[in-house]
Amino acid sequence: MIYNKIDFNLKRVLITGGAGFVGSNIASYLQTNFPKCEIVIVDSFRAQHKFSNGNLKTLGHFKNLYGFAGELISGDINDEKLQTTIKENYKFDYIFHQAAISDTTAKEQDIMIETNVNSFQKLLDIAIIHNANMIYASSAATYGSSDIFEVGYEKPSNVYGFSKLMMDNIAMKYIAKKPNISIVGLRYFNVFGKNEFFKHSTSSMVLQFALQILSGKTPKLFENSDKIKRDFVYIKDIIQANILSCDPKKSGVFNIGTANPRSFEDIVDILQQKLQINNGKEYIKNPFVKQYQFYTKANIDDAIKYLGYKPNFSLEDAIEDYIKDIKDIYKDEVQI
Repeated sequence: MIYNKIDFNLKRVLITGGAGFVGSNIASYLQTNFPKCEIVIVDSFRAQHKFSNGNLKTLGHFKNLYGFAGELISGDINDEKLQTTIKENYKFDYIFHQAAISDTTAKEQDIMIETNVNSFQKLLDIAIIHNANMIYASSAATYGSSDIFEVGYEKPSNVYGFSKLMMDNIAMKYIAKKPNISIVGLRYFNVFGKNEFFKHSTSSMVLQFALQILSGKTPKLFENSDKIKRDFVYIKDIIQANILSCDPKKSGVFNIGTANPRSFEDIVDILQQKLQINNGKEYIKNPFVKQYQFYTKANIDDAIKYLGYKPNFSLEDAIEDYIKDIKDIYKDEVQI
């Protein structure tokens, strides 16, 4: 599906974090629909370096790029030499900035701010030099403990959410200066879909529950999970939003979700129906009650009005579309 009238053929596009979940899907969309698009991916790729919480620092994986035919640069966006190379050796038309530390439980504030905030500002400066429209990944984590999911009501509850809010603040300052480019931040809500497996413990509960079910396990839910609702948005709608944001007339920060929150109970019920496997359910106490987000709902009015965004996938439709990929992941990566 083509999401707007822009012809990306013969355009040069930079995707940071292009071996990750969202970045690899953007690359696939562009390569499939615009075979003459010149795509350059920058990614630090997976290594064994870990945060103090035990999670990997880098999540990009070569398997997410099977079939990719563009240019690939392995590097850290914090590296000044890499930044200089991007600035001086290329001329981009669009920059999709997806690279970030996205682990909401990471405690290393210094690395989080350097990677998510400082590098973003340097990339913005490069975008202005290149006259390249900038589309970057923000997050619903900016809202944190807020019960109003609109720009201006942010209460981030972890350093990740704070870093994304700082990115948005920088973007709005640049927009106010009326640069020669458009700058669009997309606050993703709970994203799931193809190429998320290599996020491992930070992958969506849609995938985690599905793999539990396929492994013959009883999915574990927190007590009262039917009342815990989140705005789950499918990766294809996230890609739609990114492509629509390339219009040079548009700048701003927008929520990207469905505006239709669903429960974790719904996810398990739909998965067991679509997989035709019923392993029942097990309920456990929620150990994170004090810092847990029990409800999210994206206000997508501005995304509809200014971007032309319209979510195409309900939770049922998205899981139906995702089932084949889930089964392939289980067969290729999980099943012994």
